[in-house]
Amino acid sequence: MKWTDKIEVTNEDNMALMARYPDNYFDLAIVDPPYGIKDKIISGGETNNKIKIQKGLEKFDVVPSGKYFNELFRVSKNQIIWGGNYFVKHLTHSRGWIVWDKKIAEKMSFAMCEMAYTSFNKNAKIYKSIVGKKTFHPTQKPIKLYRWLLQNYAKEGDKILDTHLGSGSIAIACHELGFELTACELDAEYYEAAHKRFKQQTAQLRLNLA
Repeated sequence: MKWTDKIEVTNEDNMALMARYPDNYFDLAIVDPPYGIKDKIISGGETNNKIKIQKGLEKFDVVPSGKYFNELFRVSKNQIIWGGNYFVKHLTHSRGWIVWDKKIAEKMSFAMCEMAYTSFNKNAKIYKSIVGKKTFHPTQKPIKLYRWLLQNYAKEGDKILDTHLGSGSIAIACHELGFELTACELDAEYYEAAHKRFKQQTAQLRLNLA
C-alpha cells in the first residue's frame, strides 16, 4: 500500500516482499529483526522456528534464519541490522558497528544500549538518545534515531528497505528527509497502528511547515 508517493508499506511476510526484487535493488536496508526476547513481537516473516510466547495468543517471536539474511544481502547493497550481536553467525566482519546509548539508569531492568551491525567500512559510532515514553511496540525506536541513521549512512536518492516495520519510526524519518522506502510488517495490528502513527506525525509536520 502506498502511504505516500515515496513510502510503500505492505502487511506481508518479508520473504515474499524480497522475492519480488532483483539483486542489489535497494541501496540500504535498515532492519530490526526479532531475536527472541519473548515479548509481544511478530516477525516480518518465515514460518519456521516458531516460539509461542503466551498461551492463547497466536503471536510468535520468530528469530530469522540464514535464508532471511541471504535474501537481505541479495536485495540490498548495504545493511544496518539492529540486534546484530545476536546474528553474528550470519554476518561478515565489520568495524562499523553502531551503539545506541539509551541514556537510562543502570538500575533499570531495560538494556542500557542496543547494537547494530553495519556493512559500512566506517569507524564505529555511538548515538545517544532517550527511549520514547509513548510506545506501542516492544522494540520501538525514536524517529530521530532513524533520521540520524539516514543522514549518516544514506545518500540522496537511495532506495531504503525495512523488513520489520514495527512502530513505523523509519517511515516517518524517510518521509521527513525525502527518501524512498519499501517496507513490510507481518502483524496486522502493528501495521495499522504504524499507519495511524505515520498519518498523525506527517499531518503535524504539514501543520508545522504551514
